[in-house]
Amino acid sequence: MPVGSKKGSVIFSGFRALGLYSNHLSHVVRYHKKHREFYIVTAVGNCFHTYNVKKLGIVAVSNALPEDISYLAADRMLVYVANGKKVSAFARNKEVVHMYTGHGADVHLLLPFGDHIISVDRDNAVIVWDVESEEEYLQITFDKVSFEVSAVMHPSTYLNKILFGSSQGGLQLWNVKSNKLLYTFPGWASGVTVLQQTPAVDAVGVGLSSGQIIIHNIKFDESLMKFQQDWGPVTSLSFRTDGHPVMAAGSPVGHIGLWDLEEKKLVCQMRDAHNTAIAGLTFLHGEPLLITNGADNGIRVWIFDTAGGGGRLLRSRLGHSAPPTKIQHHGLNGHHILSAGQDGTLQSFSTVHERFNRSLGHGSINKKKSKKKSLRYDELKLPAITTFASESARQSDWDSIVACHRGYLMTTTWNYQKGSMGAHKLEPERFNKNRALNVHATAVDITSCGNFVVVGLSSGHIDVYNMQSGMHRGQYGEDKAHRGAVRGVSVDGLNQLTVSAGADKLVKIWKFKSRKLVHSIDLGTSPATTHLHRDSGMLAIALDDFTLNVLDMETKRIVRKFSGHRGQVNDMAFSPDGRWLITAAMDCTIRTWDLPSGCLVDCFLVDSAAVSLTMSPTGDFLASSHVDNLGIYLWSNNTLCSMVSLRPLPADYEPTVIMLPGTCPSQDEEGEGDAELNTEMIEYESPEQLDEKLVTLSLLPDSRWKNLLHLDIIKKRNKPKEPPKVPKAAPFFMPTIPGLIPQFAPSEGSNQEEQSKIVNFGVLAQKSHFYQLLESAMLSNKYDGPVGMLKEMGPSGIDAELRGLAPDMGGDVSVLQGFLKMVASMLDSKRDFDLAQAYLALFLKLHLRLISQEPGLMEEASRVSEKLEETWTSMQTLFNQSLCLLSYTKSALL
Repeated sequence: MPVGSKKGSVIFSGFRALGLYSNHLSHVVRYHKKHREFYIVTAVGNCFHTYNVKKLGIVAVSNALPEDISYLAADRMLVYVANGKKVSAFARNKEVVHMYTGHGADVHLLLPFGDHIISVDRDNAVIVWDVESEEEYLQITFDKVSFEVSAVMHPSTYLNKILFGSSQGGLQLWNVKSNKLLYTFPGWASGVTVLQQTPAVDAVGVGLSSGQIIIHNIKFDESLMKFQQDWGPVTSLSFRTDGHPVMAAGSPVGHIGLWDLEEKKLVCQMRDAHNTAIAGLTFLHGEPLLITNGADNGIRVWIFDTAGGGGRLLRSRLGHSAPPTKIQHHGLNGHHILSAGQDGTLQSFSTVHERFNRSLGHGSINKKKSKKKSLRYDELKLPAITTFASESARQSDWDSIVACHRGYLMTTTWNYQKGSMGAHKLEPERFNKNRALNVHATAVDITSCGNFVVVGLSSGHIDVYNMQSGMHRGQYGEDKAHRGAVRGVSVDGLNQLTVSAGADKLVKIWKFKSRKLVHSIDLGTSPATTHLHRDSGMLAIALDDFTLNVLDMETKRIVRKFSGHRGQVNDMAFSPDGRWLITAAMDCTIRTWDLPSGCLVDCFLVDSAAVSLTMSPTGDFLASSHVDNLGIYLWSNNTLCSMVSLRPLPADYEPTVIMLPGTCPSQDEEGEGDAELNTEMIEYESPEQLDEKLVTLSLLPDSRWKNLLHLDIIKKRNKPKEPPKVPKAAPFFMPTIPGLIPQFAPSEGSNQEEQSKIVNFGVLAQKSHFYQLLESAMLSNKYDGPVGMLKEMGPSGIDAELRGLAPDMGGDVSVLQGFLKMVASMLDSKRDFDLAQAYLALFLKLHLRLISQEPGLMEEASRVSEKLEETWTSMQTLFNQSLCLLSYTKSALL
């Protein structure tokens, strides 16, 4: 298995998640004294987010926990989180500083209580922990049949007292210091869901599962007032503290009721504050602001500054309340991702900052009527978007997005700049608006100029519309374009060709303007979806048998076929340069295919299958949406910032699971290990010779062999004009002559004896090391030793060694013959071809007269000449073929 399998993915690493704000757990509001600012803490899966109330900007994201969070609580210093049977305390909204373990079941309630934290688990065990020491201070066990703890609170000014509410309806007041039950309240024959301290001492707000809200005085055990909510159990309670005696109550259907505590009546209803149950609501202390969150993945801040007592929406952070079905980058900078969800909304998420997020709203059949009647009326709602296309070229002039809806023949236009539904609803007239035919739009594309829309239908028709006017401009084919449903339709970058794929197993290429059929290709299997890379003209086709085909629009041929997925291919994306095809399938893998080599170069598993993929136009991020996940997950492209070696993966490659990235940029703790991994991967030792038939050059610099023939000219040019002088040895301290003016004393070493210039010829008579190596190589017929020594020498050394082979310089004719054999062996092995030429040229220049006089040398030289001519002829043929092909590609009209 390759080294990269340890890492999971070589190309992509998790960066962050977009569009996740809240889940079904109640938020917590904290006040920072130093900053003088309120903060909201919300749970998202296995981590929590901290937002400032002022701008709802994200301040911090906690480190991820191994399990999903089941409850949130906070005090002045720490945030407490229940996950599974453990309770964790986070400091600085980020890192775990304390862990409390000891529960036998999952923890579902928490209450910070001074230096202690109280936790309640599903087995009805209540444990009081010391925050700093993490030790168990007290444990209280209730009988689950008679008193199952469902709510817990600390009454204000009641020292060491905790009030417990039960699902049976009763309440108990305990002193946790002395571990004594002080008082039992009989309750109201309905389970307690919420306990909340009112602004008045001794008065507690009690929310019941019957929808009743009681303001109860726990000092005298008497009910001060009762309210009835008709929307089901009370999910949360909060009281205004800015001078208005108002109580807010949340419901499971998303409505909020506002009650006046002085007049004891309902003041206002805030209907549809959230699409799902109100998870939590909190009035900010001393301010007319109400913060709400719900399982619809939204946080909303309401301000009460208008007459009538109702609140208006001040600011919000909203994501999809149901998983996204299709995502796509919008624009050329890669900063915006359009996302269509199962909740029927179309939203734009910014990869830069959340303040640039925008919701384009929910599709409606009649925009004006839906504004009057509200979109809660189902007959005006459009179903969820199945697929859409966007183009930013003319988005400032008219609509720039076209969407297909589930089961609908009509396609809708959307305006990105206005952030709403567009002006047109595109529907062909051939069906006379007959809904009984069960025809719906299946594929859509917008031309690169932004002027035309091409829509494919389940009936096999393909229609063209004008984007500006919404008018029908024609159709492809005389009757139908395909005999089955259209599975994909795309227009090339120059509006020359339109390509469509249908359930009839055919891919058809049409002239865009004349709408005439140009070419048809039989795939053999029905296509599931298609994706066109306009710049390269490559069309990726996913088939129903889980294989992939790549069609070249230029040659109109299938140029690549990929197999390996074991489930339906959900979506595909090309890299900006068209080199990679990234695919996601129901087998939970995300695979990257390299088109030039035709190989799988990257593959990794995710926990839930990816439904949609989109690659940033700048190539820096891959975005994915997944089954049953509300967020959009960004994966950074490692090849942009580091050297990544991509190797073909074997057919039996087993990918490893990668966790989906968190909601903040991940700080890789194992960065050093990854760096080592990359260096291991990119290490490649190239062999000296790739193949025995290939002519291989040496890797020596040109200066080591190119100037061998011109060495005498270089020596003549560099000859010194006068002999070099020996530098005088200077003392450490320069001596001076005594006197008023300081002067240096002249040196005394001027009368040294001159060096002897007599040459000792006895030294020259000895055989050099190269000479000895050449002699031994002649006996063994292996010339690697002398060749290796020559490669280490400089031009002057090589010249001296070759001159020393002559008989008049102490050499021998047999050694000269051995040198020619060495050159012949270099030509036979086809290695160091350039060195063999240079050494032979210098050898012939120095010893040509001697070779002509000796028959043995002459015979060996003729053999070398034949080998040289044979090698050079084959090389010349290859050169000529390559030059011919290059000149043809330059001049031919493709």
